[in-house]
Amino acid sequence: MTETALLGGETALTPQDGQAQTKKVFVKTYGCQMNVYDSQRMADALAADGYAPTAEIADADLVLLNTCHIREKAAEKVYSELGRIRAIKAERAGRGREMVIGVAGCVAQAEGEEIMRRAPAVDIVIGPQTYHRLPDAVRKARAGGRVIETDYALEDKFEHLPQPKPGAVRSRGVTAFLTVQEGCDKFCTFCVVPYTRGSEVSRPVAQIVAEAERLAASGVRELTLLGQNVNAWHGDGPDGRTWGLGELLFRLAEIPGIGRLRYTTSHPRDMNDALIAAHRDLPALMPYLHLPVQAGSDAILKAMNRRHSADDYRRLVDRIRAARPDIALSGDFIVGFPGETDADFEETLRIVRDVTFVQAYSFKYSPRPGTPGAEMAFHVEEGVKDERLQRLQALLVRQQRNFADGLVGRRTDVLIEKPGRGPGQWVGRSPWLMPVILDEKPGEIGDIVDVRITRTGTNSLHAEAL
Repeated sequence: MTETALLGGETALTPQDGQAQTKKVFVKTYGCQMNVYDSQRMADALAADGYAPTAEIADADLVLLNTCHIREKAAEKVYSELGRIRAIKAERAGRGREMVIGVAGCVAQAEGEEIMRRAPAVDIVIGPQTYHRLPDAVRKARAGGRVIETDYALEDKFEHLPQPKPGAVRSRGVTAFLTVQEGCDKFCTFCVVPYTRGSEVSRPVAQIVAEAERLAASGVRELTLLGQNVNAWHGDGPDGRTWGLGELLFRLAEIPGIGRLRYTTSHPRDMNDALIAAHRDLPALMPYLHLPVQAGSDAILKAMNRRHSADDYRRLVDRIRAARPDIALSGDFIVGFPGETDADFEETLRIVRDVTFVQAYSFKYSPRPGTPGAEMAFHVEEGVKDERLQRLQALLVRQQRNFADGLVGRRTDVLIEKPGRGPGQWVGRSPWLMPVILDEKPGEIGDIVDVRITRTGTNSLHAEAL
């Protein structure tokens, strides 16, 4: 689990004209990129109500924890954090300063009533489908109520969220997330997403394009389209047909200022011919694809309800690489799923060797309450999970290092993002998401420049401008 505080300069949102910045909000984000996106949109909605971001929790009139339920003990991390915030709230109350505490995200959706019972200091619990109702929930809480908003909204939350002012978006940088699809209908047996995010919903083409145009007008050069199963996106196009993700990517590439496109996270079953063709024919679509396989054993894939075999995945990768030979793959892996034998785990190692990944997220299986996997027999011992995870990660690290070493001497383009840590250094983003350090300024922030990779760092590349 990652944690990100969306605060200060990175989300320097300002209230709408005519409203004084009399209230401050602290937002802490756990988990995936979609949570980062949602936190920004919640902050945008609150900015319209006069809330300015703060990096100091003790100064906050409103504290929001945007939670993730994917990883082990996610809920306990939230309760621990709430205990710390409760003490700050009590200290502020002693000085006559009110603090409203809200829990948002997937833990809120899954455990709303339990959060209210276990954490009396919490004023608001709000699920991912109802963020557009957050300002109203805050007003109710400030009036003395405790609010739970975890019903799946009938209205479109994206349509009802206020749009940020251009200056607010510009302050976030030259890259941005844009959610196009939400929810999941796949029901993998290890995953809580269908229960916390609901069924698959795709945003309309016009709404996506309008948001992308606003982002581009604010200086964004690279867009990453988000969805739990982003390549399942489909929407009514302006020509009356139902578009798929491939067609949407071509449309977004036409927006002036947008130089790069990415998307995540994909399901192997939703990689269709049109999307693969986009990787072949659309220069703006970066040669990097996150395509989780989770395991290499057909028996475990069946138990996970992935609905594809290991060889299905291999053949799909062959098709993608035939269309875009330089594409780099990242993936997700779970070790120690119930019933996984030594032979099953060896099949996971085999598919990693066969495919090769430049980046991967690997985890020990941990039961998520309410999912079928939690009720399965033959759970794997923790010591066995630990040993398997170490072996898998060692293989993945070698592949990542080999990929980086193979880039030395290669010519590529880099998006300049920000100044570096060292004197005169600048940091850019490579097509493969790896940060690139340049020892001299090759252009302005937002420029896409031509460089040659000179050496590798621990988690980065070094390059010289051409």
